[in-house]
Amino acid sequence: MKAAELANKIQLVIFDVDGVLTDGGLYFTEDGTELKRFNSLDGHGIKMLKDNGVEVAVITARDSKAVAYRMKNLGITHFYQGQADKVVAFNDLLQKLNLSADEVAYVGDDVIDLPVMTKVGFSIAVANAHDTVKQYANLITEKSGGHGAVREVCDFILKAQGKFDDAMKLYLD
Repeated sequence: MKAAELANKIQLVIFDVDGVLTDGGLYFTEDGTELKRFNSLDGHGIKMLKDNGVEVAVITARDSKAVAYRMKNLGITHFYQGQADKVVAFNDLLQKLNLSADEVAYVGDDVIDLPVMTKVGFSIAVANAHDTVKQYANLITEKSGGHGAVREVCDFILKAQGKFDDAMKLYLD
């Protein structure tokens, strides 16, 4: 099945953080404060997904105040930190949102993402993902994580669902 056909059914997109919403780099100040770089285009893509009826969630293995702050800023209420086993959070989301796995997309970059990527209806790897992860992806983005890959995914899903043109009218009228 083609990627656009898979994307047409998606009701929920789950994003990993490090390497997907960020460039994967871990930045620390001298006092140990963690810093993350997020892409504003990605953030607006997430907003457009939500505004057009596609739910968004984030599952990350790490705990980070910077990520929690960004998720709050983006209005992401389905946010799971410290998830060494991401399948637990995935199953919780399916139950909470009353969805089947084939209505879910997952965007990842590393092998820790594979247990969920292999269960969803539409698996996506960012351009800088580990080669093994790319082997299990229905779509590989042209852009790297933290550099517009998330926006690329958001636009792709909106186009596949026939919602992109209407979403753009808000900015073009």
